[in-house]
Amino acid sequence: MAAADTPDGLLEPVKRSRIYEHIVEQIHALIREGRWAPGDQIPPERELAERFRVSRTSVREALRALEMQGVIDSRQGGGTFVRIADKETLVPPLAAAILRGRRELAEVLEVRELIEPGIARLAAVRATAEHVAELEILLDKQRECIAEERSFVEEDTAFHYTLARAADNHILLRLHNVILDLLRESRQSYLHVPDRPQMSLRGHEAILAAVHDRDAGAAYAASLAHISEVRDGILRALSD
Repeated sequence: MAAADTPDGLLEPVKRSRIYEHIVEQIHALIREGRWAPGDQIPPERELAERFRVSRTSVREALRALEMQGVIDSRQGGGTFVRIADKETLVPPLAAAILRGRRELAEVLEVRELIEPGIARLAAVRATAEHVAELEILLDKQRECIAEERSFVEEDTAFHYTLARAADNHILLRLHNVILDLLRESRQSYLHVPDRPQMSLRGHEAILAAVHDRDAGAAYAASLAHISEVRDGILRALSD
């Protein structure tokens, strides 16, 4: 049975404050129980939003998280499909862990600082023209958000995710996505502080310029500078 044909009764109205997480959990359950099978096409965003009784933005965030986890596969112009059959991979990931204090957060930020510059260096060597074009589009969207004084957390996440995909290393991609999910709330807070969206955009522009020029060393340096700046900003905010 195609996932799109699943009865509405299998999906529950969402009642939690972190809405996207509840959506992710319900979709995990549907796949674990075999109601959505590998290869099934899942309903489009609009239909899922109606079934879950949430906004399309929340559905989009949940689908992005599921794609990062390797649970679904979004095909350009072709819909979104259940990707995996191994039920072990549906166990709630490390990203569901709770950061209990400043030390744990600092350690996650430290790991990010070790991983992301390497991702940027690989992306400078392995990125396709399509990856570069996608990154440029995301930067344009970030500029629009800044000009309109709107949050661009979603675009920021998409930029780093696309860069990680461009590195073409599935282990790094999984590690990177777990780290971003763990840092979701702290990054949201960071990007809402005045001037920090512009700082983040400048960091992204420097990384993309190096990737575009195929300069692995410059990409590494630009990413390290950007991630270090974000880390310092987040930790300073916690100390205030």
